[in-house]
Amino acid sequence: MPIKRTYTRNINTGRNLLRFFIVAAFIVGVGLYFLLHFRNKIFSPNVEIANSETQSLYIPTGATYTEVTGLLEISGAIKNLDNFKWLAEKKGYPGNVKPGHYLLKNGMNNNELVNMLRGGLQTPVHLTFSDVRTKQHLAGKVSDTIEADSSAILDLLNDNNVLADFGFDTATVYAMIIPNTYEMWWNTDAYEFLERMHREYEIFWDEKRKEKAREAGLTPVEVATLASIVDEETVREDEKPAVAGLYINRLKRNMRLQADPTIKFVLGDFSINRILSRDLKIDSPYNTYIYSGLPPGPIRFPSVSGIQAVLNYEKHDYLYMCARDDFSGYHNFAKTLRQHNINAEKYRRALRERRIWR
Repeated sequence: MPIKRTYTRNINTGRNLLRFFIVAAFIVGVGLYFLLHFRNKIFSPNVEIANSETQSLYIPTGATYTEVTGLLEISGAIKNLDNFKWLAEKKGYPGNVKPGHYLLKNGMNNNELVNMLRGGLQTPVHLTFSDVRTKQHLAGKVSDTIEADSSAILDLLNDNNVLADFGFDTATVYAMIIPNTYEMWWNTDAYEFLERMHREYEIFWDEKRKEKAREAGLTPVEVATLASIVDEETVREDEKPAVAGLYINRLKRNMRLQADPTIKFVLGDFSINRILSRDLKIDSPYNTYIYSGLPPGPIRFPSVSGIQAVLNYEKHDYLYMCARDDFSGYHNFAKTLRQHNINAEKYRRALRERRIWR
């Protein structure tokens, strides 16, 4: 019976092979299913932003992983939050939350998203301020762009002990902060903001500008102080060098500046159109009708154009100026007090005609 045994053995072998291939196919199928399933969780696009290519995500300092997932859910940009959580936990992100401003990009997958957040690969923000008068105004504008709270910024701007770290005080700090556009991290705190402004101040005041200041007989802080007066004196950019030249002439002759903007600063109201005689008698170191020389510090955050106007002041013989009676924003300049009084009377008459009393 050898033929029958061989036949039976072949049948058994065939059945075993069939079972093997069935099991192998099942294992491969299951493996492919899980491979594709996990691959989709990891690499399939999971960020979908309506009507835009990007969306900002702000993670506050001290935020927890739960708070981050909450922010992602609120953003509406994540298609499958559970898939994100699964990979985030696999990659250890819950214990590595980093604050900052992150840019969610349309079509981003979970792997890219988790790597960005876990690595703290944030996108900087652009802080811009150009026309700022008061510390309160500055603190508000800055806190609108970075995480630092406006009250925290204002507290530091009014703290002599802190400002001493940078060589300034509450009166001169206006000179340290140069209006411009700055790229910085969103999670910058109040002190870090001051540190950045001081670095920018030192960069701005290069040797060329310092030399021009010396030629004018001024320090950088004094340049900024005079520039702040020039900024408030005229709204016309092309007139600033002439106004700066007039005040430099008065400083060189030891004449009191008699600058109306300093009175407005003392009164705490820059909207005033008319300075009254009683205003000129207010006893304040900022009252340039009473005290000679420059005031203790700038009366506002000076503009770059104002600083440049002082450094490149127009050389002339004018000692007096008065707003033109056409209210164009320009001034009539005079070399003598007699001519100035004539100009001033024209302006006062124009104020009366327009019934402007304050």
